[in-house]
Amino acid sequence: MLQHAWRSGYLVNVLQTSIDNKDYIAGKLLHAHILRLGLSSHTLLLNRLMELYSKCGHIQPARHLFDQMLQPNIYSWHSLLTAYCKQPQLDNAHKLFLNMPERNTVSWNTLISAFARKTPTRALELYSQMNAHGFSPTHITFASVLSACAGLGEMDCGRVSHASAVKCGLNKNVYVGNALLSLYVKCGCPRDALIAFRELDEPNEVSFTAMMCGLVETDQVEEAFEMFRLIQRSGIRIDSISLSSVLRVCAKGGGSSFGWNGETDRDLPNTQGKQVHGFTIKLGFEGDLHVCNSLLDMYAKNGDMESAELLFGNLSETSTVSWNVMISGFGQNRDKQRAMEYMERMRALGVEPDEVTYINMLAACVKSGDVENGRLIFDSMACPSLISWNAILSGYSQNEEHLEALKLFREMQFQNQQPDRTTLAIILSSCSEIGFVECGVQVHATSFKCVCPGDIYIASGLIGMYLKCGRIEAAVRIFDGLTQADIVCWNALITGLSYNSLDKEAFTYFQRMLQIGMLPNEFSFATTLSCCTKLSSLSQGRQVHDLIIKDGYANDVVVGSTLIDMYSKCGDVDGARVQFDMMPYKNTITWNEMINGYAQNGRGVEAIFLYEDMIYSEGKPDVVTFIAALTACSHSGLVDLGLKIFNSMQQQYGLKPLADHYTCIIDCLGRAARFSEIEELVDKMPCKNDSLVWEVLLSSCRIHGNVILARRAAEELIRLNPKNSAPYVLLANMYTSLGRWDDTKEIRAAMLERQVTKDPGFSWG
Repeated sequence: MLQHAWRSGYLVNVLQTSIDNKDYIAGKLLHAHILRLGLSSHTLLLNRLMELYSKCGHIQPARHLFDQMLQPNIYSWHSLLTAYCKQPQLDNAHKLFLNMPERNTVSWNTLISAFARKTPTRALELYSQMNAHGFSPTHITFASVLSACAGLGEMDCGRVSHASAVKCGLNKNVYVGNALLSLYVKCGCPRDALIAFRELDEPNEVSFTAMMCGLVETDQVEEAFEMFRLIQRSGIRIDSISLSSVLRVCAKGGGSSFGWNGETDRDLPNTQGKQVHGFTIKLGFEGDLHVCNSLLDMYAKNGDMESAELLFGNLSETSTVSWNVMISGFGQNRDKQRAMEYMERMRALGVEPDEVTYINMLAACVKSGDVENGRLIFDSMACPSLISWNAILSGYSQNEEHLEALKLFREMQFQNQQPDRTTLAIILSSCSEIGFVECGVQVHATSFKCVCPGDIYIASGLIGMYLKCGRIEAAVRIFDGLTQADIVCWNALITGLSYNSLDKEAFTYFQRMLQIGMLPNEFSFATTLSCCTKLSSLSQGRQVHDLIIKDGYANDVVVGSTLIDMYSKCGDVDGARVQFDMMPYKNTITWNEMINGYAQNGRGVEAIFLYEDMIYSEGKPDVVTFIAALTACSHSGLVDLGLKIFNSMQQQYGLKPLADHYTCIIDCLGRAARFSEIEELVDKMPCKNDSLVWEVLLSSCRIHGNVILARRAAEELIRLNPKNSAPYVLLANMYTSLGRWDDTKEIRAAMLERQVTKDPGFSWG
């Protein structure tokens, strides 16, 4: 008897060694030895054998062994249940669970944990059943249930589980706390995550990493950096996952340095990332491929490809991920050539490109504007994924090759590739740009099959498309059918109505948006101000301005520039100047709006003073700036200054004058009757086929009686549009006023010969 007990004890120890080493062959030999010794009914030995088989991934021998057991105990059932859950064969696990003669908390936890990873909805159902059967949840139960809630985005269920954990006194358990952190982070509730973090008595590296990831996902970069500093101060072991997480924070940019050397220089590029790089070397992680790939990604996303290349060249080993990061980095920097070089080097070294490689290369071509080569890469892919389809479709759309995008979308449908919301949004944008409403209607129908009918992401695209194509009723019908429209949908509707000159209706919808408590953003305010401008409603514009100040958008450069435009076009140029002076940051558009506001309100001298202020403050004038400045000179008779500004365009700023600039300067010179200078300009100007230039010249010649140049301008206008009666009539009237009757008859004869008829006048009365 003692010998029998000694043998079984010895075999249990040997089996445990095989389990630890996952030694399947040794286990089979031991199984045979147990049978020879007549120990086939020894439950403890058979349980250990089942554990060995399941650990080695051989579920069938474990099940066969279980079925042969004469008296399986609770551990036997748990051993097979765990094996099924790890495979995972969840249906078999659930069947086994239902057949168990007795269950305890471990049984429930094992099954709930498995379903939480694969089928979170079932995990929550099991948790409900566990409570109904009177079993008390443990920290493992709550960790699994909260993980399931996070996976489903079930915030309400998560909060109920959190309350239950507090009631059981388990909310401060590190496993439960980490699961709570993950829940609140994934559901976009950083404040709740921070509260859960602070409730932990002893947070570990998982807690800090989860919190750091949550902060960076919500763009709280500085707070994420502070969390990493806290890890250091807490003396918690920093592992490769923590380092990779903080490198993700560095890739987001922002924040100050970590202060390891007392530095706080915000201006140095990659200061934080380089500090972490040095820290990884100090901790001995320079050979960890996962950390090195995170470093490469950080440098690439910050646009520092020089540092990325230096690091890549010194790596002792690389993976496909390493190459993909480099190719992606060059693509993001629009360096298609270097991306291509790395792909060729990758192949030459025997590293096989994967789907991500091709997607990155495709994206590099698209971002560089080379859709043609991007298409070649796409066509070379044996079975392109949805991401690849979306990348090439986006390339065509961004390069305004909208018909090609629509053709490729049709091909995508023929190949039975199911589009997603991103695909449909791209195609709706292309339909919108070219006014192809028929295709847009087809996409609308497709959206019912591919995505949820109430998807607001698609809804905003549909609203924009229908409004751009003039289908106002269809757009409003979609909007009114939404259960909960977001700010993007509201903006799409307001912008579209304004585009269709329905500015009163657009303003009404803006008011409705405020009434239901939807907070406007900068785009809402900019569009609504544009409506006020077109309605010439200064009072409504001022009301919107008050709301802008209240909501904290007064310093936004887009909103501020639109306010200046509204005040200027509504005649309150002094109000525009007050807004201009209050703006802490001004871009070129801001300066242009104010200069143009002065010019259009007959205050040319002030416009030129402001233009000079812009130059002195190192502002960068663009083609619009010069149109505004030249208009001001023309309206104020500042001819010499106008010529100086016109000449400075190309000489000082490298900007080639466009037809609008020639029109302004010819108008300016024409008002002063400086026709010899005008002749020099028109002889050299490249825009001889622009009718507006000649119309302005003809008008100036008529006022000052310059018949020779007037005839030239009229002939150019007739050349551009032989059926336009205006140049014939203007020239004939000019001859008549000068008493040149023969020339008048000649013009009228030419009109008869060419069958040009004068447009009849009409009264608005």
